[in-house]
Amino acid sequence: MKTSTIVILGTVLATAAFPQEQAPDKRLLHAATAIAAIQTSEKPIPPALFKKAQCVIIIPGLIKGAFLFGGKYGKGFASCRRPGTWSAPAAMTIEGGSFGSQLGGTAVDLVVLVMNRSGMDHLLRDKVTFGADIAVVEGKGFDATANSDVLMRSPMISWSRAKGLFVGMSLEGASLRPDKGENRKLYGKDIDNQEILVKKTAPPKGARPFVAALNKAAPNPPVAKVVVKATK
Repeated sequence: MKTSTIVILGTVLATAAFPQEQAPDKRLLHAATAIAAIQTSEKPIPPALFKKAQCVIIIPGLIKGAFLFGGKYGKGFASCRRPGTWSAPAAMTIEGGSFGSQLGGTAVDLVVLVMNRSGMDHLLRDKVTFGADIAVVEGKGFDATANSDVLMRSPMISWSRAKGLFVGMSLEGASLRPDKGENRKLYGKDIDNQEILVKKTAPPKGARPFVAALNKAAPNPPVAKVVVKATK
């Protein structure tokens, strides 16, 4: 087989293994749809856990890249709690690791709850590797009441869902990192995840359905109004 034929074949396989690149606005809409579908399913993420979560990461349509040695690939967004609402979305990418064979080519929605300060510290790093930097408990839609002590102490908890069903999926070896290119497309400028998640960055127009879906799934307490009385 000629070299040129091999190159063309490789390009075709790569195109088939990965979906066409989506615009951030469309992916945000898919993320909003994913969390709404999970929370209205028969086995939603338990409200008590979602209420305690400091941040959430949603990777809609995580897929297997078979031609890359069973690797995996997905793009999504993180958001953290703010007084009265959730923050603007920060773009994330997950890749590598060993669970490609478990997916079997099926696209799944992945949700990771960041439960405490330790989890947030890892989230704000340039890169976090599950199983090496931080352990992740897999929720998989089970009754959390029997595992509340373990779950409440966990820095991160993951849920995975495919075709309306929760599926077991190991995150061992997967790396999660900020996606600077997606942030640039979404915000029209270079901006890092720490600035988006920690500071008062306004969500772009395309992020409104995403933030609204999180506010509905796990409402934040409203900001208390301060009444200033006139002095005599």
